[in-house]
Amino acid sequence: MEIREAQHLVDKWIKTMGIRYFNELTNTAILMEEVGEVARIMARQYGEQSFKKSDTEVDLADEMADVLFVLICLANQTGIDLTDALEKNMEKKSIRDADRHKNNEKLK
Repeated sequence: MEIREAQHLVDKWIKTMGIRYFNELTNTAILMEEVGEVARIMARQYGEQSFKKSDTEVDLADEMADVLFVLICLANQTGIDLTDALEKNMEKKSIRDADRHKNNEKLK
């Protein structure tokens, strides 16, 4: 599935199952909540924190998909085509960082 297709799929789901989009501010708060859930798993799975008994049923992929879903909602609400935005962003990074990381001694 391409990003543009995902935007259409989310829009269709919102309009049929979700009734309507939450407002942009609510969705921004939900996005932060979902990112926090990803951070919690990362800190425990890859970081130095230990899992609690209540963390036994965590699913990193599902939490990342929640982040993507809400980000897509925000893009749809604000008229952003994420395919175009990502293409432009990759071009910007490719120009700006053409030699930056190659010359970074910390990455060698």
